[in-house]
Amino acid sequence: MYKIQTNASGTRSIDITDEHLQTIEDYQLFRDLIDSNGYVDEQVLDKLKLNLRSMLETDAGKDKRLLDLCLDVIYHANMKAFGLQQLVLLFINWKNRNSEQPADNS
Repeated sequence: MYKIQTNASGTRSIDITDEHLQTIEDYQLFRDLIDSNGYVDEQVLDKLKLNLRSMLETDAGKDKRLLDLCLDVIYHANMKAFGLQQLVLLFINWKNRNSEQPADNS
């Protein structure tokens, strides 16, 4: 379980699970999300929400993990651009840690 800060003052946060991060990876939700300027602002958060809304209207919307991610994280009342930036950073660190671990061949 991870906790991301969702505002600059640190008074709000959201709990993130490995399953949330795995769902982000499985659906490649951050691919081509952030423009070349690298800034995560409210427009980027809105773009992610619109992408997810479209996915929920298709067969992917039947995936409980995707719905949980939306309810627990992306559409959480505390989620703002600052929180999305922290989520992206957490995802990058999580992905790097997982790629460094050797595969268990037993």
